[in-house]
Order: sequence, then structure tokens, then C-alpha cells
Amino acid sequence: MTTKTLSAIKPETSTPKKKRMNGAEAVLCCLLEEGVDTIFGYPGGAIMPIYDALYYYMDRLRHILPRHEQGGIHAAQGYARVTRRTGVVMATSGPGATNLVTGLGDAILDSTPLVCITGQVFSKLLGSDAFQETDVIGCTMTVTKWNYQITRAEEIPAVMAKAFYVANSGRPGPVLVDITKDAQLGELDFSYSKNPSIRSYHPNPKTPIDLIKKAALLINEAKKPFILAGHGIQIAGAQEIFKELVEKTGIPVGSTIHGLSSLPSGHHLNVGMLGMHGNYGPNLLTGSCDVLIAVGMRFDDRVTGDVSRYAKQAKVIHIEIDPSEIDKNVHADVPVLCDAKVALEHLLPLVDKRISFMD
Repeated sequence: MTTKTLSAIKPETSTPKKKRMNGAEAVLCCLLEEGVDTIFGYPGGAIMPIYDALYYYMDRLRHILPRHEQGGIHAAQGYARVTRRTGVVMATSGPGATNLVTGLGDAILDSTPLVCITGQVFSKLLGSDAFQETDVIGCTMTVTKWNYQITRAEEIPAVMAKAFYVANSGRPGPVLVDITKDAQLGELDFSYSKNPSIRSYHPNPKTPIDLIKKAALLINEAKKPFILAGHGIQIAGAQEIFKELVEKTGIPVGSTIHGLSSLPSGHHLNVGMLGMHGNYGPNLLTGSCDVLIAVGMRFDDRVTGDVSRYAKQAKVIHIEIDPSEIDKNVHADVPVLCDAKVALEHLLPLVDKRISFMD
């Protein structure tokens, strides 16, 4: 996604009773509205108003101080992956904000939901090369799912609601909100509405029933099918339905590094990790299968190697929620643009029960 105007945001629910406060306090109230209880952050001058307000919220918001902003965002990533909640990290302007870039790059590729809040110089100083002013929006546009610069306190609730919604919907990812110091100090009547409707952003595509039926037919006719399990299975909370599908069809499973927990490691149909750093077995099966079923994975080069020679003998079924990943690296004969759990729930009753292909 790219930076969009606030005119595209329409709250779905009525706003709560308004309360007068400054922008810094409003940021913290937004976090509480989203159920946040832990923040990772390193203070600095441009974000100090939020830290001043945080003093009065320490009973509800736990703040963890890293020794460096990059350590803070990596900690937020770890928190998000373990808890399956949104990681939140704060940093100041200039070098504080740019120190987040490595973590943002990691999070966008690994589909980790983060909301990063950075302080910025006063809006009247933007573009003047003020002390520790950096174009953080420009710096982070390619490594965030969405980013936005707030220059007025009144924008804070709507932008923060959008940030959490974008970070967690569809294929999750990092979002960055840059807030000028005058927006933190300015006052507003606070009200908050979660999960806004955003024009032109449709994170949950319509279930492609016809393509799922086509995928089922291909699986039922296969002689040597093979499944590639990706991180999307876990993001979608589809581990149980995936296990049911695997056991019903008897198809062996290879996993990407982030997909390793999609099926228990001791399961008799789990043949291990794919690719350059993976096991011999799954790579051999990739090169000999007649139908390749990829679920929630993006055909990374560590998995495929030379894509011009990758699994050319196989028909490819690709179940993926991010449209940009379909046909990006490997052509899909049956592209199923859908949430993994939804797709597997529809696919399960359509596939035949068969003896294990590993027997």
C-alpha cells in the first residue's frame, strides 16, 4: 500500500463519548482501545510528549526500554510472532526513526504485524533540514504496508485506527505513523472507532469457489502430489484444518522455514524443511511430484533456486491471500486468492480420502 488521505476512512461504528486531551495522550488512548498492553521504545526529544503522557498510563501500558531502536523493533517483532498480537514500537525523529528500517524490512517480508510510532519535528520546520529531521515517510515507504505523517492532533484517532487495521488485515505487515511534535502537543476531542472501512483496500478477497473446485479435481487425479506449507497457514490460524486435509489425502508435506510449525514435526507425513537449507527428501519430492500444492508461501529463492528449472513437471496450485505473490516467481495453474483457512475449509470436503502417498 501507499500513503493515502484520510478522506478514504469511514468509521463503521459510532464513536464513543468525546474527551478533551492532547495528541500525546490520544496516542496512548488509541493503543488502549486496540488492546495493547506492551510497548517497546527508546525516547528522544521529538517523541518526548508521548513519553511524558506515558507516565500516567504505566499501570495499563508496560514500556520496555531496549538499548537501541533496532533492538526495540526486533523485540516488537518477537512479541508479535509469539503472542499473535500487534507489536508496537516507538522512536524519536531522525536517527531514531531510521534505526527502525532493518526491522521494518524484516517484518514486511515475514508478514509480521507492527505499528511503529515515530516522533517528528514541528510541522512548520518540515523540509527545512531542522535538527534531526529526516523524511521518514520517504525512507520507509518500500518497507511498510502503509505509512502516514500526522501534522494535526485531530488526525490521530482515525490514523491510528487505520494503522492497526492495515497491519492486521489480509497479509499482515508493518505500518509506520510519523507524528510531528506540534500534533502531539495540540488538543483534540478524542473519540475512537476500530476497524475502519477504507476505500480501495480489500484485504479479504471473495472466496473463489470455482478455483477451489478445480484445485480439488487436480488433487484427486494426482499420482504423486506434494504440499508446500508456508507461514500463511499459521497466520490464518489454519493448523488444525490443514492437518485434517493432509491426513485425509495422505499427501506428504514440506515446509518453509516459517511454515515448520504448520504440521507437528513428528507427523509421519511431514518430510521437513524445503530448499537450499532444507532436507533432501522434500527437495526430491518437489522435483518429482505431478501436482504441487503451495499454501501460504511466496516461493522464495531459498526454496526454489533457479525458477526457470523449478518443478517444471508439476501442475501448481497456489493458495495465497496476497495478490502480488500470485505468479510473481512461479506460475500457478490454479491460483486461489484466498485466506488459507477459508480456502482449506472449502477444499477439505471436496478432496478424496486416500491412503498415504508415503506408504
